[in-house]
Amino acid sequence: MKPDDDDIFKALADRSRRRLLDRLHASDGQSLGDLCAGLEMTRQAVAKHLAILEAANLVSSRRQGREKLHFINPVPINGIAERWIGKFEQPRLRALSDLKTTLEGEDHD
Repeated sequence: MKPDDDDIFKALADRSRRRLLDRLHASDGQSLGDLCAGLEMTRQAVAKHLAILEAANLVSSRRQGREKLHFINPVPINGIAERWIGKFEQPRLRALSDLKTTLEGEDHD
């Protein structure tokens, strides 16, 4: 069954899962042990988060010998960006953001 936008948003809603995605983005193809290193989570908790990310199709895995390597899948995130962010007309939003920055930079004495 293909995950829908709700599955993807639910998976991305958790800070720990976003952190795992960031780590995979920095260095793709990590094992569970690699991903656990330096985190204040149990191995079981990391495995549970990875299972949720895999169910949302944000992470894929492949066996290499005795290890299971995890890889980020940017396709669902790109789909979210195109559907939910792109439709808000980035150029107009960028112009408004630039205007806000300019106005906030002025002295208001």
